[in-house]
Amino acid sequence: MEALLAITVGAMTAAGVYLMLSWNMMRFLFGLVVIGNAANLAILTVGRHYGPAPPLVPDGQTAPAELVANALPQALILTAIVISFGILAFTVVLLYRAYEEMGTISGDDMRVAEPRPQPDQSTVGS
Repeated sequence: MEALLAITVGAMTAAGVYLMLSWNMMRFLFGLVVIGNAANLAILTVGRHYGPAPPLVPDGQTAPAELVANALPQALILTAIVISFGILAFTVVLLYRAYEEMGTISGDDMRVAEPRPQPDQSTVGS
């Protein structure tokens, strides 16, 4: 089961990087979400998820370690979800502001500091 989850994490990370390398900013945003979810799944995989096992054992009882879920990965995933949501919200606002200013979400068209060279009109058509 862990091997399948590791392959899934690798595939999600690869898909996220592929999306983030696109010039379209919406694809970048989707790639950011996919990489965040891949990180959460990686934490869950490393933490050895045991299915419906409870994370805590009541006082006075003892249980084998194999039957108790590890609470640390669950807390880390919850924290990662909050952080990734904050980053996503910031990126959405940044993308919206860039669209208002420049009128496009294409990375090629957003190159304000580096204008595209215009072809020389005297050599065109000769």
